[in-house]
Amino acid sequence: MNKPNLAILGATGVVGREITKIVDELQIPYNEIKFLSSARSAGSEIEFQGRKYIVEECTPESFEGVNIVMASAGGAASKQFAPEAAKRGAVFIDNSSAFRMQEDVPLVIAGVNDNDLKQHKGIIANPNCSTSQLMLVLKPLHDRAGIKRLIVSTYQSVSGAGIAAINELRQDTEANLQGKPFENKVFKKPISFNVIPQIDVFCENGYTKEEMKVDLETKKILHLDPKTPISCTAVRVPVYVGHSEAVDIEFGGKCSPDEAREILRKTFGVKVIDNPENFEYPTTRDAAGVDPVFAGRIRKCNAFENGISLWCVADNLRIGAALNTVRIAQKIIEMELY
Repeated sequence: MNKPNLAILGATGVVGREITKIVDELQIPYNEIKFLSSARSAGSEIEFQGRKYIVEECTPESFEGVNIVMASAGGAASKQFAPEAAKRGAVFIDNSSAFRMQEDVPLVIAGVNDNDLKQHKGIIANPNCSTSQLMLVLKPLHDRAGIKRLIVSTYQSVSGAGIAAINELRQDTEANLQGKPFENKVFKKPISFNVIPQIDVFCENGYTKEEMKVDLETKKILHLDPKTPISCTAVRVPVYVGHSEAVDIEFGGKCSPDEAREILRKTFGVKVIDNPENFEYPTTRDAAGVDPVFAGRIRKCNAFENGISLWCVADNLRIGAALNTVRIAQKIIEMELY
């Protein structure tokens, strides 16, 4: 098998840099690699595996000879360049929301619905960060007992909104501690020492776009009945890295807390920390900078007859973005789908 030629689009951004790091960590095989960005960042330098690369401005011609593109440059760039890459024979793995709900584009979590990759027509979508960590936990439980109803509350770090949001949390916190005024620009409310029950814009049904992503993406990835009741409340919290989720699942079949723990202990990409008597449960500090989705607080849900409640935490920049992007590329190579 020939090694693929790789390109990383959005290479100078927060997620793009994380993708670059994980390509090295996972030792993804490649023949050649190039780093692409907007005109604004073109010409900057990236050091990778002992070599220095000049970041190139992305144009349609950038994809000539490229086999796999790992993209995190925003929806507008993806809509512009994904068709151009696919037209030139590349597989475009997109980290934006541009193609997630497009019927002929696979929406994939590596290790959850790998077979969907076989249906790609040159573009593969990486799910939203809050959906990504949730799927690794839900898939084996769904296989065991069948999801009938789902309620999710997310507690999402500021890094999900980019570098400007990270800086705003730091600056707002410093100003708050010093008793100085601060004008928030990224968030609709002050983020320091605060919790904001809004991520993205509101839809006509009263949910935000972020909340609807969890609903619609979960159904697409797990191939659930479109009528499956799913409700999500997405909240921004003053944490730099790591999303947390409180999850209540009603099953069609039986699944006890002990069974759920045992299933999740054997699940790829999941680590169980669940001994609350000794205050052992996952927090965002456990997840920052590492790959697993951590699950804990696994217990019978008192609201549902056949239900489980649990808590899961993950590094949103890795499993929610960069790690899954690179894992998809790894699967594409292993399955020879490029």
